Amino acid sequence: MATATAKRKPKSRKQSQKHQPKIFTFEWKGVNRDGARTSGELRGSSIAEIRGVLKAQGVTPKGVRKKSAPLFKTEKKITAMDIAMITRQIATMLAAGVPLVTTIELLGRGHEKAKVRELLATILSDVQSGIPLSDSLRPHRQYFDDLYVDLVAAGEHSGSLDAVFDRIATYREKAEQLKSKIKKAMFYPAAVVVVAVAVTVLLLLFVVPQFEDIFKGFGAELPAFTQLIIDVSRWLQSSWYYFAIAIIAAIWLFRRTHRSSLEFRNKIDQMVLKIPAIGDILHKAAMSRFARTLATTFAAGVPLIDGLESAAGASGNYVYRSALLKVRQEVMSGMQMNVAMRTTGLFPDMLIQMVMIGEESGGLDEMLNKVANIYEMQVDDAVDGLSSLIEPIMMVVIGTVVGGLIIGMYLPIFEMGNIVG
Repeated sequence: MATATAKRKPKSRKQSQKHQPKIFTFEWKGVNRDGARTSGELRGSSIAEIRGVLKAQGVTPKGVRKKSAPLFKTEKKITAMDIAMITRQIATMLAAGVPLVTTIELLGRGHEKAKVRELLATILSDVQSGIPLSDSLRPHRQYFDDLYVDLVAAGEHSGSLDAVFDRIATYREKAEQLKSKIKKAMFYPAAVVVVAVAVTVLLLLFVVPQFEDIFKGFGAELPAFTQLIIDVSRWLQSSWYYFAIAIIAAIWLFRRTHRSSLEFRNKIDQMVLKIPAIGDILHKAAMSRFARTLATTFAAGVPLIDGLESAAGASGNYVYRSALLKVRQEVMSGMQMNVAMRTTGLFPDMLIQMVMIGEESGGLDEMLNKVANIYEMQVDDAVDGLSSLIEPIMMVVIGTVVGGLIIGMYLPIFEMGNIVG
């Protein structure tokens, strides 16, 4: 019997999906045990299945029909936060003693996004056919990166999959919170530039020409500043499409170069760290990501050398990635990590001291988690401070632009008033 089981080949994904019934959403109406009318939605493979479920719940079905698809179907993409939530749910259900197959099946049937249901159905099919969970996740690299899969594999080998999923969930949740804070920090300066440019263009296109018509009747030479504004307005009116094409081309060229050139991306990473205020936030965010990643991998039983490689990739910046890969090389040669970090000249003394304490006490993962928490709090405070600083700066910039244009347009009127007076 054991031999027969060993020789049995696992079903392929296509074969498993053929036997997997399609799941639809059904709308139903019925009467409950108290005789009251009730209605709702259920997911299942057929009307008969839905009727059976309703009867088991004490509801007499009066009408069951498949829910019609919306006229304009918009497929919602799977986001990083979706993966973080799924990971947290898996960790909770595994810790409660629910089997892995049942956990994936329940999450797949109950999720609101069709793409998530399809993803979990594919993973479930692989797991049911005997493929390890880590190998089932590996083909979906756009959702489960190498770090995620390696941690799951470590949990499978150690038999502590629930604890590993809990660590991954915490790591993903913290990473998404940090990413949201960084986006918030970058949004305000971009908003200042966009609003200032938009207001300036609108004034030059629609307001300045009105004043120009008035000035034509003066019969006098206009002030130099006013004439400059009028000349810029004329050029923009006659060549606005060149201006628009130039902006679009610049954005397209930047994105294409950034996507295709590693050297260009590395230079951008170096430049953004030098931006006042924002650079400091990005420094702290990179150190937080490094510390959180290394703590998660080390606690899951991943060797320090492999953990440093994962942490280098997760740092999100070329400068820190290069420094951490250098630290990895030094550690491989026998140097302590805190000493190797000091040789880079990039990491602050506080971080190095806490790493040294963690190495000496045997609690490196705990110390790194504390470091990550400290830097996440500092990033949060810095983003809040930047937000409160940017708001008055935005008002000053827009006020200067608008005020300068208005003064330029009223200068001839003021001079005329002085002459008349």
